[in-house]
Amino acid sequence: MTTDTGAALELGDIQAATLMPRPNPYAGAYLALRIDDRHAARELLRRLIPLLEPVSSFDPGRPVSLGVGLSFAGLEAIGVPAESLATFPSEFQQGMAARAAEIGDVGENAPEHWEAPLGSKDVHLVVAALARDTALMEALVVLAQDAVRDLPGVSPIWQLDVHVPPDGREQFGFKDSISEPTVEGTNILGSNPHEAPLKAGEFVLGYEDENGDLPPMPQPEVLGRNGTYVAFRKLHQRVAAFRRYLRDNAADTEATWLAAKFVGRWPSGAPLALSPDKDNPELGGDPTRNNAFLYGDDPRGLKCPVGAHARRMNARDSVITGQVRLHRMIRRGTNYGPSLPPGVLEDDGAERGLMFAFVGAHLARQFEFVQKQWVHDGKFIGAPAERDPLIGVQDGGEFTIPQRPIRRRLRGLPDFVVNRGGEYCFMPGLRALRWLADLDT
Repeated sequence: MTTDTGAALELGDIQAATLMPRPNPYAGAYLALRIDDRHAARELLRRLIPLLEPVSSFDPGRPVSLGVGLSFAGLEAIGVPAESLATFPSEFQQGMAARAAEIGDVGENAPEHWEAPLGSKDVHLVVAALARDTALMEALVVLAQDAVRDLPGVSPIWQLDVHVPPDGREQFGFKDSISEPTVEGTNILGSNPHEAPLKAGEFVLGYEDENGDLPPMPQPEVLGRNGTYVAFRKLHQRVAAFRRYLRDNAADTEATWLAAKFVGRWPSGAPLALSPDKDNPELGGDPTRNNAFLYGDDPRGLKCPVGAHARRMNARDSVITGQVRLHRMIRRGTNYGPSLPPGVLEDDGAERGLMFAFVGAHLARQFEFVQKQWVHDGKFIGAPAERDPLIGVQDGGEFTIPQRPIRRRLRGLPDFVVNRGGEYCFMPGLRALRWLADLDT
């Protein structure tokens, strides 16, 4: 393993899908494949590699992007030697379904209720295809499917079409994917000028992290270096139930205000920290300002509740249990399914929600920590009975809105989001993909 903690990022070897921001709007698709023949899978990688771009040559103006990752079962199926497989972290080896109880996937969210084949050992290789519009996305998906077409040992087993609308709003009606970190050693600027760049080792293996350490890296070095971990989750959103709860617990003029307190932002994307009393679409639409804030001047949460979804996921400079920078993540959120028409309060039975993807070098202390501690445990904010009001498994949960002179406490929150399934994947560097493709040579 390399010990050169000051090494420059090898941007020519890192898949662009790892670090590069996505276009807005865009359409895309996630494809999962099962490997039944390792030789066919290696041939598939040889065909996919020319379609992948590194960070160094990625052109944001280019209308398409492709990313490739493999689950632990996929690495086994493609023939990675046992001694190399043993060097991956235990949480990745186990997979998301086996870790369900650890990360709060219980009740309706438990793996026995997941959408097949998610949660099974059949999800081996995942391809993410993104493009600026649906026609280009479909053309890109055809390229990926063509790579598989005459390889009987590799089978497509699942596909989910996704999209981000022009206004960037997710299914609950709120602008999404605003907060992004700056990664040291890249020219990719984060969205908060008050946040210092994070060490590259928080997101890419082979480099120094925030602790001044090298994250444990799969061996041999050619396999692990410049790779990262991805956790993807298909999150079904109960939009009608969310709207009904707002109607039943707030006067008509307060429904949007109550929703903003849950989220931590207004529908336009304007943060409560900067606009606590009303939505400000001009602020929400300005990427130079809509994430330029901290929470240190609002310790009680009078502007933005300390338990709001956005504040739980990224506490910024708030004084909480757990160092915020050690749990910072790159998060990608993409809609799937049709939007529920405005004003509709009854569920139409359609599948709709958010395809969530985490990117980072530490599955345990980034994704799993946030799921376990910040989403499903309120002790760190002094409210043990409270969970994330938007994505937490509630079990009749509570949510507190600090106010003067008397705080407001909501009880009996239902689950607004249900996990339909997901998996942990390893997204190798380009050299590693070539190494995997040439295992039999």
